[in-house]
Amino acid sequence: MNSPVDDQSTTIGVPDPHDPYPFFAARRREGGVFHGTVMDYSRTPEDLRPADSFAAVSWASVNKALRDNTVFSTQLYDSTIGVFMGPTILAMNGSGHRAHRNLVSAAFKPQSLAVWEPEVVRPICEELIDEFVTEGRADLVRDFTFEFPTRVIARLLGLPAADLPFFREAAVAIISYAGNVPRALQASKELKEYFLGHIEQRRAAPREDIISDLVTAEIDGEKLTDRAIYSFLRLLLPAGLETTYRSSGNLLFQLLTHPGQFAAVQQDRRLLPQAIEEGLRFETPLTLVQRYVTRDTELDGVAIPEGAVLDLCLGSANRDETRWERAEEFDIFRAHIPHISFTAGAHTCLGLHLARLETRVALESLLDRLTNITLLPDGVPHIFGQPFRSPTALPVSFDVA
Repeated sequence: MNSPVDDQSTTIGVPDPHDPYPFFAARRREGGVFHGTVMDYSRTPEDLRPADSFAAVSWASVNKALRDNTVFSTQLYDSTIGVFMGPTILAMNGSGHRAHRNLVSAAFKPQSLAVWEPEVVRPICEELIDEFVTEGRADLVRDFTFEFPTRVIARLLGLPAADLPFFREAAVAIISYAGNVPRALQASKELKEYFLGHIEQRRAAPREDIISDLVTAEIDGEKLTDRAIYSFLRLLLPAGLETTYRSSGNLLFQLLTHPGQFAAVQQDRRLLPQAIEEGLRFETPLTLVQRYVTRDTELDGVAIPEGAVLDLCLGSANRDETRWERAEEFDIFRAHIPHISFTAGAHTCLGLHLARLETRVALESLLDRLTNITLLPDGVPHIFGQPFRSPTALPVSFDVA
């Protein structure tokens, strides 16, 4: 077993949030795993920073770690995001994780998706386009990609439209906990009280919504506790909002800056599914997840001690040149090779089918209603962020179809 590289590797810097990919590529050239981190902890309170970090940046090392929940455990989330969300399936493993996942997955059954598309997702996309279509221009981040998953989640949960600003602000506060711990704790408390009220209402009178599904779900005589339900709902808000709005914005940005591929999608909507997958691969909305190392181990020839935190760099794995030819190019016509944006193994994202559905319907709605969509140079639109990545704005002009 090789020894980890010396401590200087932990001080060489972190990825540039404007473009982290050169950093990722450089680290892959040195090996699949290194001693150090791809996270910027400069704004994170000292007691929330790991004492020792390693990072997996190759496809093989990231995929292997994601599929071994015994050695590379999600339990570290109990001491990070779990402080603010409560115990969730993110940090569970083994039989407990399987049982809870089976219960909450009842809310995302295929029959529900078939209903949600025509009754919830498409009408919301149409409503949003109605709000800006007469203007001839819009910021597709502010006016569309940021809004539609928020409204979708609210409607699926059966929450009043008037409460949108409250729970969106609270969700953002929780996921941004590193910058303001007191505000994140307050937001967590507020959401707990808010959801408890809705849980009690659904228990007394179930409706056709996800909260009712969670309240009534039962497997082998077991039901979810109130704590498990409101913790899952606190997780669902930022998970459902953040990744979907970012991935749809990333895809729109790539299509708008690759006009030949955009024209092909406009002419043949059957290309949308493969465009969505390439967008998720090329600009992964969440570039990393983390795992706690439960015992001394080795990954890609590098020794990793028990107690270390391992960054699993999805954004780097999705551009691994040993898996994809021209990995650093956006190409919706490339041969399909599965990416890892929804992670892998037991903790594969529960909402991946809903996320794909939302992005597909959003693009279909835009292309049905608008023509000559052109990206404007206002503020030089670009994708930004690490580990969350998306365009800061997408100012466009258009004609009405």
